[in-house]
Amino acid sequence: MKTFRDLEFNVNGWGGLNAKLKFDNGFTLSVVAGTSAYSTPREALPSPELFQAFEVAVFNSDGEFTREFFSEDHNDDVLGWQDRSEINTLMLLIQGK
Repeated sequence: MKTFRDLEFNVNGWGGLNAKLKFDNGFTLSVVAGTSAYSTPREALPSPELFQAFEVAVFNSDGEFTREFFSEDHNDDVLGWQDRSEINTLMLLIQGK
């Protein structure tokens, strides 16, 4: 099973880091942090180890946002301020689909 440790972060052009991981079932997890993301801190830092929380999104096999793995009352395409444990839980849900 894939976990947060399997994410490979890259510096992006908008003042932060991003990682994408496509799972065998076609879903893709996006994890971002930085000045424009719902992350802690909201700064342009060079390493994911310097962040406590991240913004995440999930895409279906067609590349469209999906909220399938979010709680029913969540009304946005992204989840903000997710710590590593919460991201691991989300990754397990995605992989279990």
